[in-house]
Amino acid sequence: MNADLVCLLMEDYNVDTVMHFAAQSHVDRSFGNSLEFTQTNVLGTHVLLECAKKRNIKRFIHVSTDEVYGEIPVGLADEMALLSPTNPYSCSKAGAEFVCQAYIRSFHLPIIITRGNNVFGPMQFPEKVIPKFILRLNKNQKCCIHGSGEGSRNFIHTSDVVKAFTIILHKGTIHEIYNIGTRFEISVISLARKIVTYMKGQGKADFNPDEWIEHVPDRAFNDCRYRINSSKLVSLGWEEPFSEEVFDKQLHETIDWYLGHLDWWDHDISSYLDPHPFAYKATGIPESPSVQNLITQS
Repeated sequence: MNADLVCLLMEDYNVDTVMHFAAQSHVDRSFGNSLEFTQTNVLGTHVLLECAKKRNIKRFIHVSTDEVYGEIPVGLADEMALLSPTNPYSCSKAGAEFVCQAYIRSFHLPIIITRGNNVFGPMQFPEKVIPKFILRLNKNQKCCIHGSGEGSRNFIHTSDVVKAFTIILHKGTIHEIYNIGTRFEISVISLARKIVTYMKGQGKADFNPDEWIEHVPDRAFNDCRYRINSSKLVSLGWEEPFSEEVFDKQLHETIDWYLGHLDWWDHDISSYLDPHPFAYKATGIPESPSVQNLITQS
């Protein structure tokens, strides 16, 4: 990470606000390439924070994830819940949050932290579950479900996320944490059935969506459920999405976008559509030059 370059860019462009979305974010890949996740998510955040401190940034919004809470078997997690990440990705995001907290306490940097549900919508890279299922089905390949698929997730559309960050940017309180979540909860296998039915089952009375679903080995660890309390953000004027009807509409619009933009990707993405986009290594150390260099330098 080139701190000198980041600081120079902030100075040249007179940056006074940072919205830090950048991250390695795919859980599957973190099991096989975990050192790269730590380098990008923790060290990358630290570099931005250090440059922001030197520039006297007025507002720094750090985008984290609901996965830092770990599994939430019952109830909802509010912003004061204990962080208990369970995979290398969420651990790296929790680590980045702790660096943010240090800069709040030590340097009073004007940081706001957000923790959000899974985002979906047009233009999302195909390694994520919704576009992956859409593009696999378009190739007449089955949806690949990790394990039983009974684990539940909360998916929030990009339009709702944009509204949330607009409110946080203009109304959020410095040094606060805001959850960004939806009350609508769905299992991964139910999500797959919705996508399969829309793409393959329209007009077929006896259609069985499970014929287009296959179960593959589960992740090394797979959280069973996430559910977060977004009432703090709602109190600022954000409308929390909760309707299955609205989710279905947004899901169908997303499917239609992908089917209408099959030429969107400028390189071969077939490897990202595999059940596990990054093969797990028995040693735990990936054969990546950048990561091997990191090991050598440490």
